[in-house]
Amino acid sequence: MKSGGAPPHSKTRVRNASLQARPRFGVRVAAATFAVLGAAVSLKFVGLLLLSALFFGAIDATNAAEESLGTKIKKIFATPTPPPRKHRKRSTKKPTPSPSPTDSPKHKKVSPTPSPTATPKTKSKRKKASPTPTATPEESPVPSPTETPSPSRSPQPGAEKKGAPNVTLTPDEISGYDNYSQKVRQIIDAGLQLTKQNLGYNYGSADPANGGMDCSGFIYYLLNQNGFKDVPRDSSQQYVWVRKAGNFNAVLSRHEDTFELDDLKPGDLLFWSGTYSIDRDPPITHTMIYVGREKRTKKRVMVGSSDGRTYDGKQRFGVSVFDFKMPPPPNSGDAKISPAFVGYGRIPGLSED
Repeated sequence: MKSGGAPPHSKTRVRNASLQARPRFGVRVAAATFAVLGAAVSLKFVGLLLLSALFFGAIDATNAAEESLGTKIKKIFATPTPPPRKHRKRSTKKPTPSPSPTDSPKHKKVSPTPSPTATPKTKSKRKKASPTPTATPEESPVPSPTETPSPSRSPQPGAEKKGAPNVTLTPDEISGYDNYSQKVRQIIDAGLQLTKQNLGYNYGSADPANGGMDCSGFIYYLLNQNGFKDVPRDSSQQYVWVRKAGNFNAVLSRHEDTFELDDLKPGDLLFWSGTYSIDRDPPITHTMIYVGREKRTKKRVMVGSSDGRTYDGKQRFGVSVFDFKMPPPPNSGDAKISPAFVGYGRIPGLSED
């Protein structure tokens, strides 16, 4: 070995050490690069997660906003508006009828002044209607110029009603009067005398002393005054009285020139039905006495008491001479309020001498 020099095996150690150190440095570099790459990847992944979170968060926010708007709109249209006006109207109506029932009985007990409300009026009307002495309140006739209507048949003279004056005739104004039998002339003369007394139509009366008579009351009074007995009081029973005697002629036609009137004679009793509404059997509602034909007009005339029949085209109320005319066809299908001439017949017990 040479002095002052390094041993030969020391150089080899240095080389080996350097060789061993190189691979360690490369591993570190590779690990660093992998670490950088992994960090970059993780950053990208985190970024994607953030982006996705922001995206879905925005979508949820819009849905929430839409839902909030939708719910607000639903609440606006779904909530019903309470009707306060109806409750106010009911409240105002309720106090008005409350004082009426309390005041009405007090007024009735203290004084007869009627209360302004509608309910006590009906009660006061009923109380007033009860004491009125009406004979038959069911009879409410239908007025017509050829019928005998009586809307309110209270015992008052018919002269108070508006209408033309009552009419009378003398025997010289009747065609063929001299050819009548003595008994027929006696009856017609007595009837014409009653037409001169200004008697009205007084329902329920059969005495001229009451200021008037009704139709059947006129017949009842006239025949009793002229010697006829057992004369019924109302027109329905007078019709039965004539029918039982077998001297009745029925008339179905509504024409004045019908053959059914060929046997009509002065002094015959005339009968109608349906001149006013009444439940009666037989349903006869009106009667008069046939006089004959008037010389001036050549028309058939009759005498009796009526509440609106006509003579010479004008309505008369009371005991008078009237035109004998056939009623027109009915205006309705109700026979009770459709005037119809039923027929005529001789007075039972009337002699032709």
